[in-house]
Amino acid sequence: MSKRILLIIAFLILGSFTSFSNGIIEKDSSKPKTISFKIKLKSADKIKIAVSQLKYNKHFAYSFTLDDGYRSAYLTAFPLLNGGKISNSSINEWKIDQGGDGTTSEGLFYSDGMGNKIPFKLALAINGGSIRDLPANRGHLSWPEVKEMYNAGWDILNHGFHHATKHGTNYLTEVTENTTSIKQNLDFTMSHFVVPGGEGDEKYYLEYEKEALNNGLFSAASYYGVEPVFNVDSKVNLDKMITARTFVQSSKDTTSFKTMDRYLKTIDSIVKQPNTIWFNEFTHGTGNTNLWNLSMRFPDFKYYMTTLANKYGAKGNDSIWMAPWQEVYEYIWLRDRIKVDFQQKNKEVIVTIKLPEIPETFRHQDISLAIDTSSKFQIESNKDLKIKDDGKSTHKQIFIQLK
Repeated sequence: MSKRILLIIAFLILGSFTSFSNGIIEKDSSKPKTISFKIKLKSADKIKIAVSQLKYNKHFAYSFTLDDGYRSAYLTAFPLLNGGKISNSSINEWKIDQGGDGTTSEGLFYSDGMGNKIPFKLALAINGGSIRDLPANRGHLSWPEVKEMYNAGWDILNHGFHHATKHGTNYLTEVTENTTSIKQNLDFTMSHFVVPGGEGDEKYYLEYEKEALNNGLFSAASYYGVEPVFNVDSKVNLDKMITARTFVQSSKDTTSFKTMDRYLKTIDSIVKQPNTIWFNEFTHGTGNTNLWNLSMRFPDFKYYMTTLANKYGAKGNDSIWMAPWQEVYEYIWLRDRIKVDFQQKNKEVIVTIKLPEIPETFRHQDISLAIDTSSKFQIESNKDLKIKDDGKSTHKQIFIQLK
């Protein structure tokens, strides 16, 4: 039985894993920063306000990472999810087809519950030493390609500068040089690490974990660690998190999608749990060839992601938050540290949120509030804060964007 299935079974048995308006931000650095705004109700019915367990009040978050920065991410995965022209067959420098089926995708989406569609987004675990512009049929991404995906909301994770694993590897240099490389070329600082796989000294991955967590990265995905399925109904221990990594990969069967259906069935079993869940998985390439036999062939990838979108996205029950590891991590970190207070007087509610000191390398600083009221409402605030709500429709949530 595979490691992935064993981990999932353990989780299922044990069940103990752990209209924009404006607002006010208090900027007195001697005190915790606070956000305050006013809710104007149409009726005086009692209101309840709580921090949403996941962004947009979703039932489950699914994070998916492409390891090693292969160009198939840009040629196939990115246009499929974000919308655009998927590459035709594209034979790279290794004589491997990293292209797709040449079709044009409209994109795969979930909604924010307020009338806006959001494309599925993945993460890229990249090695700065492999990113280059030439040759034209290169196997790895270029800096402009990585930047385009980053600007579209994909997150970039540290995977070591050279993907080095063999005896004699300087693990500290691998971690820090990759951080420096991405900072110099893309002007942001990575905050999460994915241990590269390969031949190495016994338990070499422990050295990578240590150097990553000691040098500014908040978490590491590795061979072993806490389970990849998290119950996020309550506070999650994110401090120096090391999580076990599981993979979705194509089989030798190219005549059906039976292998993908088995992976999808596992997700179905997880989603059926009453708990709010965060699930994290990986693969390598997404081109027509099963790269190094550690990847998803594009037909499998397309089937897998399209099925998720049709079942759990905007075209289905809209219960998925399809977002990269970093985005989900940062939401939960902030969720578990803010304090929400509200005072209601008839049809008027004053909401005050105390914020913690947020690390500078956090890219995503958002708060979703779950609203329990039978009344329609609107937000009254000034120009320092962006707020969205569904007060005139389902009146179930407020979304606050801090950055």
